[in-house]
Amino acid sequence: MNLPLHFANRHHAGLHLAEALREFSDRSDVTVLALPRGGVPVARPIADALRAPLDVLVVRKLGAPGHEELALGAIGEGSTQVRHTDAMQALGITASVFDEIAARERQELDRRALMYRRDVTHAPIRDRIVILVDDGVATGATMEVTIAAVRQRRPAQIVVAVPVGAPNACRRLAALADKVVCLLCPTAASRKMEVKVS
Repeated sequence: MNLPLHFANRHHAGLHLAEALREFSDRSDVTVLALPRGGVPVARPIADALRAPLDVLVVRKLGAPGHEELALGAIGEGSTQVRHTDAMQALGITASVFDEIAARERQELDRRALMYRRDVTHAPIRDRIVILVDDGVATGATMEVTIAAVRQRRPAQIVVAVPVGAPNACRRLAALADKVVCLLCPTAASRKMEVKVS
């Protein structure tokens, strides 16, 4: 499969991921789960191409105070939570501060879950192949908590599918999921490669 050096947009990235996921096409036991918001436009062409149901699973990254882009961990629907203890220690974030951040973000997560879900029940997951889709992974914290949340619902297999990801994060996710499909894994040596998904 020939990959571009960049993706025109999230839909374009989803089309390329759909091609990489062809082995899951036309199966009755596949569910595609997108992480809102960025994962939804990537997942839509994947679900269409595979002819699989599409659903969302709401998760929230827990950003460090004053450095919100730096993930201390993440929370998911239900009581699922992941802590990045290395990042917490490096920034001097105590467990109680983490818990305060998590409680605040839990309110936003619940609000968004209600907004996205309304009265619609989750697509089936138990004993199914679940393809988790986002528009990329940096630290992997959000996808880690997503994997943990889905594992609680006893799928047959978890496949992570992203157009772009940091190599370390993808390696960590490979130990948690059954399969990781990442089209572009830029390294420090390939900074000139355009991998941003707009």
